Amino acid sequence: MTESGTHSRRDPAMRVTAMPADANAYGDIFGGWLLSLMDSGAGLIAARRAKGRAVTVAMDAVEFHKPVKVGDEVSVYAEITRVGRTSMEICTDAYRRERHSDREERVTSAKFTFVAVDDHGHPRSVNEAQS
Repeated sequence: MTESGTHSRRDPAMRVTAMPADANAYGDIFGGWLLSLMDSGAGLIAARRAKGRAVTVAMDAVEFHKPVKVGDEVSVYAEITRVGRTSMEICTDAYRRERHSDREERVTSAKFTFVAVDDHGHPRSVNEAQS
């Protein structure tokens, strides 16, 4: 993906509008709120690939590129970049779009590691289908 809004993936994992409760006194969205969205988006991709429950075990390479403002539409794009026996690495980018614009710009990027787990929380093969 590029900062100009061109994505290598067509559809976002999720999309939401930033609201006043998600911002500080200056109208900037909290970084933790944004990372929570990115974790959720990556989690959707991980669960789909694992065909069941997958949990976040690490978050690396977080970069905040630009601020997000109240009213901005935030889109989260996520892509699996590595699959191990029980784990997956998912590169995730968040983009903002002003409410009345078509132009998106990348605001945050991070790598998440998820592990597929069974009903008891124990690691299981990513390729093992859950019943």
